Amino acid sequence: MTQCNEFQLEFDDESRRQVVAEFSGAAISSDGGALLLRETDRKMNLLTRFSRCFQDARNPVFVQHRLEEMLAQRVYGLALGYEDLNDHEQLRHDPLLGLLAGKAQPDKEPLAGKSTLSRMELGKETPDRYKKIVFQPEAVDDLLVDVFVEAHAQAPEQIVLDIDSTDFAIHGAQEGRFFHGFYGHYCYLPLYVFAGDHVLCARLRRSNTDAAAGSKDEMERIVKRIRAAWPKVKIIVRGDSGFCRDELMTWCESNAVDYVLGVARNKRLESVVAGSLEQAKQQWQETQKAARVFQEFEHETVSGSWTRARRVVAKAEHIDGKSNPRFVVTSLAASDWAAQALYEDLYCARGDMENRIKEQFVLFADRVSAATMRANQFRLYLSVMAYALMSGLRRLGLKTTEMEHAQVGTIRLRLLKIGAQIRVSVRRVWVQLSSSFPLQDLFRQAHAQLRC
Repeated sequence: MTQCNEFQLEFDDESRRQVVAEFSGAAISSDGGALLLRETDRKMNLLTRFSRCFQDARNPVFVQHRLEEMLAQRVYGLALGYEDLNDHEQLRHDPLLGLLAGKAQPDKEPLAGKSTLSRMELGKETPDRYKKIVFQPEAVDDLLVDVFVEAHAQAPEQIVLDIDSTDFAIHGAQEGRFFHGFYGHYCYLPLYVFAGDHVLCARLRRSNTDAAAGSKDEMERIVKRIRAAWPKVKIIVRGDSGFCRDELMTWCESNAVDYVLGVARNKRLESVVAGSLEQAKQQWQETQKAARVFQEFEHETVSGSWTRARRVVAKAEHIDGKSNPRFVVTSLAASDWAAQALYEDLYCARGDMENRIKEQFVLFADRVSAATMRANQFRLYLSVMAYALMSGLRRLGLKTTEMEHAQVGTIRLRLLKIGAQIRVSVRRVWVQLSSSFPLQDLFRQAHAQLRC
């Protein structure tokens, strides 16, 4: 007999069969692939160490949600595309997320709700009566560098540290709110340091500051920790003209750290390369194609903002009927890096850092809607840990596969968003993934490499 149910949803269909839908599929999740992230965390031991960067002053007798569970809940949620605490009011009953977070009975024990998570995120520098969980930024910073070091089986001969800033738009009355003329809105100006795919620093800053503010201190901290593990590694700092500051360059020169930094163009520099620009213009007129001529020279500022003369490499380019000169300053010797190779092969490679920063937005690093900068820094750390997990999956599970260099958003969409039914028995948690999932072979390969 026909079943009558007021909760059934009927859909139009031209075939003979009626299409009816209802929310009666038991425990079904759209995030079945997140088990790969869980396996990645087991291999990296990331979230457990992240939880050790906190002080939990709660009375254990009354604790229902362990700190490690709440952090895992938030980090996995960000990795899977759930940016807001409001999402967790429904997700707290998801048995798969409960499994990821470490609940003993994921089908019966709900995860923390948005109010509990909010109290964790809004903690102050010291515990108080209502917010008893506080994080230690120095410990999180050290963990990020440790994860980078651990990713190498042996010390590399050379590493490049990319430094850059971006803008996080803010729309309320958050602490540190300022209007930035270049970006054209109220924002924060976070500082990032990357080494390849690894994020080594994510520091939230006010936007009424110099782009390079704090860069020397961050580099000093990072280099010190790296050299404690790899005393002989050669380090190159790379950044755009926003970081061409004498303080940073002088520190690098005093600590055996090389640098290649952009230099803002000005009339004095352009006059030095006037001959090269004319040569490039003549080549363009002959070929109607972009022409480049490279030149290098010793340069010292007239204002005295540089404490010494330094090697500057110029790209005198003529394109689309106009001159387009660019300049970089470096401590690298000409015998090691010729002018053209230094600019095209070393300096221009920093463009890949833009992809890494874009991935931070995919993981909602710009969700800085809390009232205080400390709470927003906490949210930034959560996003960074989600990125570290996704990057670890890419490095450990997806190496030699078609998705070895895939963006975080692509990995989430194609590999983690898998329909799955969850059944919990006395001895097992069965996660039955969709039999029509098109990347089953890739999933199995990633699983095998993570279990290796």
